[in-house]
Amino acid sequence: MNASEPGIVNKSVKSNSSFMLAHPAHIIAQGFGSGLSKIMPGTFGTLFGWLSFNVLSARWPLFFTPSTWWLVIIGGFIVGVWACAKTGRDLGVSDHGSMVWDEVIAFWLVLLFITPASLWMQFYAFLCFRFFDMVKPPPIAYFDKRFKGGFGVMFDDIVAAFFTLLVFAIWRSF
Repeated sequence: MNASEPGIVNKSVKSNSSFMLAHPAHIIAQGFGSGLSKIMPGTFGTLFGWLSFNVLSARWPLFFTPSTWWLVIIGGFIVGVWACAKTGRDLGVSDHGSMVWDEVIAFWLVLLFITPASLWMQFYAFLCFRFFDMVKPPPIAYFDKRFKGGFGVMFDDIVAAFFTLLVFAIWRSF
């Protein structure tokens, strides 16, 4: 999170569209521009994940099956580790706020497990996921501090997705 971490150089680089378009890793890590929001970029990244999941699933339902989504999420996680590591190094901050690919992948995972779900159910999942991602209650905070670099950026959001799904599993059991 700071310039004293390995591989992070203390420099003043501005996260903007020019920076994002300078490298494919930046485009991915910054959620195709959704992370460039001046306010609450993680929320905008999650909204992008929500919208893209629903649009892709509705537009190409024969391709975007649960099996395909699993492959996309696993591949997206692996690519995200690289993209977030590269973008973090280039920005000089290992977990820069504009990097939202972790929210996209984690929320796709949430949606994969709760779908089919009404728009309201998806909205509640969105709120629950954002709570866990922003507040980072234990053990999410532990993983956020313990793992660094691209893997750390991606992993703590997967843990937030797990807790979101746990809440939904408990909720649905009543």
